[in-house]
Amino acid sequence: MTNFAPYDEPVWGSDVMVDVLRRLGLKYVALNPGSSFRGLHDSLVNYGGDEITMIECPHEKIAMGVAHGYAKATGEPMAVILHDLVGLLHGTMGVYYAYIDRTPVLVLGGSGPADHARRRPNIDWIHSANVQGEAVRAYTKWDHEPRSLASVPTVLARAHRIANEEPRGPVYVALDAGLQEDRVAEPVPLDDLPRLAAVPSTLAPDPAALRALAERLCAARRPIMVLGYPGRHPGSFEVLVDLAEDVGIGAVDTHWRSNFPNRHELNVTGSEALEGADSVLFVDVKDMGKATQRLESTTRRITSRLAAGCTVLDLGFNDVGISSWSEDYAELVPTDLQVTADTAGALPLLLAECRRILDGESPERRAERADWRERLSAMHRSTWDGWRRRADEGADRSPVSTSRLAAEVWQVVREHDWVLTAGTAAEWALRTWDFDRPYRHPGRQLGTATQIGISLGVALAHKGTGRLVVDLQPDGDLMFDVGALWVASRYELPLLVVMFNNRAYYNDWEHQERLARQRGTPMERASIGMAIDTPAPDFAAVARGFGWWADGPVTDPGRVRDAVRKAADHVLGTGRPALVDVVCQPK
Repeated sequence: MTNFAPYDEPVWGSDVMVDVLRRLGLKYVALNPGSSFRGLHDSLVNYGGDEITMIECPHEKIAMGVAHGYAKATGEPMAVILHDLVGLLHGTMGVYYAYIDRTPVLVLGGSGPADHARRRPNIDWIHSANVQGEAVRAYTKWDHEPRSLASVPTVLARAHRIANEEPRGPVYVALDAGLQEDRVAEPVPLDDLPRLAAVPSTLAPDPAALRALAERLCAARRPIMVLGYPGRHPGSFEVLVDLAEDVGIGAVDTHWRSNFPNRHELNVTGSEALEGADSVLFVDVKDMGKATQRLESTTRRITSRLAAGCTVLDLGFNDVGISSWSEDYAELVPTDLQVTADTAGALPLLLAECRRILDGESPERRAERADWRERLSAMHRSTWDGWRRRADEGADRSPVSTSRLAAEVWQVVREHDWVLTAGTAAEWALRTWDFDRPYRHPGRQLGTATQIGISLGVALAHKGTGRLVVDLQPDGDLMFDVGALWVASRYELPLLVVMFNNRAYYNDWEHQERLARQRGTPMERASIGMAIDTPAPDFAAVARGFGWWADGPVTDPGRVRDAVRKAADHVLGTGRPALVDVVCQPK
């Protein structure tokens, strides 16, 4: 594509908007075309001279997913443009998931024109709303509709700044179609834009509270830490390892970000370590219940895994940025000490405080700490041995067991510098692969109809790095957004998709089976409305129709590795996407 700039100075209002976006450092903008931002579109294509790359998407939710995945992988916000009211409504689920996943996205929309005299009959009325931001106000950090061209720079600078301030999240700015298409009457100064958009320093902990936290943590005989979002800052990955090793703390990872190496001997995720802990430290955790509670799904009965008398400590944002609408913060857990701070800055300070305390410990206390480390290591080994035994039991099944799928893909992936996008194949990748670096995984999937879009964004973030980007893609998720495959072909994204294809919406199928057992209704009827079969989608054929290299369906476990290796060679050799459709056991 040629770089085309018909004039050097902004002529139209939308030219000024593009100048602002460029100075804010935006590299990409995802969109599905819409007339409400036709002025902005023209300025991006022509006045902007391709400096901001446009990613065309077949649906607004996919555009949001791309920006979501890109931001998770890079830590940098990406822009999305949603067509007036109807495009915004299409994208709302993507906006919501970016919000609960603390992901910065600059969401822009065309609106109006606000001047009724300039509206086209019917269409500009039915596609406009009185304050469009109301549609997403409950799950964005901020929204605005600038009323003059002169106010656009400060509004966009504030939006960009707020999206990047921790805890991060999406913001929405509606850009009036009339302002976009007006001629620039007088210069709009942009010299102060870097200072306006500069992100303030991180939220620091109270020194006395942090010191008390370190003292309690070091006094514990059997400490465990539960990790939520600290891995959003890559430097925390190593700091958490140092904290665990120095103090002797077991790590339970929720995988909302890549927080801790999964094969480290002090990683006790999936074990019974929590039940034996006398102190639990939550590190940047929003939902304290999920990792520390047992659920009997049929009766919805919840019991705590924490022992009586266990000290509960917390380091994170706590109520900062909490929503009065979304209840993603979950149940409030009683805590003994809470320190409010950004863990990116607080964790190194906590480590230093703990090391100061440890320097003065007696030989007897050091021996106790060493004993707890060894017990944690034994729990880690036992847990991994149990996973291997479970995997071996189903290794020869056809269709392919989920554990065998993860293991066979790992045998190929381990030969390269790799990244896993979102899905973990029912957590079997976390029990099989070696997540040894923070960029290996930007964080687990959020829900159905999110994964393929996020995966595209992760692939975009790693394009040109030579890394093999892998998506263990559920079939139900892809059925929502199969058109997303076109985006990977159009923009030559280095994405290897291996279908985790159990031909079902099996998570919900399991719920129906549980209720059938409880109520005595026919088990064979639990699949009604759940199966993705008769006909079974041919995902390889669909992918080839969008320009992908594709193979499958593969049902023989002995053929998975060879098919995945050929697909990986294609991705790394051409920089273009490839898909292997593997038909799997239900779980």
